[in-house]
Amino acid sequence: MSDTFTTRVLNVASGSSETVVDLTRDCEAFLREAAGGRDGLLNIFVPHATAGVAVIETGAGSDDDLLTALHTLLPADDRWQHRHGSPGHGRDHVLPAIVPPHATLPVLNGRLELGTWQSVCLVDTNRDNPERQVRLSFLG
Repeated sequence: MSDTFTTRVLNVASGSSETVVDLTRDCEAFLREAAGGRDGLLNIFVPHATAGVAVIETGAGSDDDLLTALHTLLPADDRWQHRHGSPGHGRDHVLPAIVPPHATLPVLNGRLELGTWQSVCLVDTNRDNPERQVRLSFLG
């Protein structure tokens, strides 16, 4: 364990359909090892041009509501200039401008400081890329 900075890459199977993947437990497990009870910051970064990170409620329909809202904002049709891949794939490349590919969250006493109903999630609308990487970095 480094005194100030530790990082880990998660391999996430996001599948071949649009999805919101809850990463909260992975983040908590990483912090148990990396933070060692210290205060600091957790940075979550998705090094992909077609995925993002959201802090939202899951399990009560909000994750599905997010995907529905993204469909409304970014329809999967032929309006996009970026045209390789599945029909409407160009919208996947616009996603990170709306759902950024990163989040930085507070860590107190080695624990992720989320609100009662908040979860850390990978948002992936790209059906052409079923495997994702997520980099977790703790800065103490």
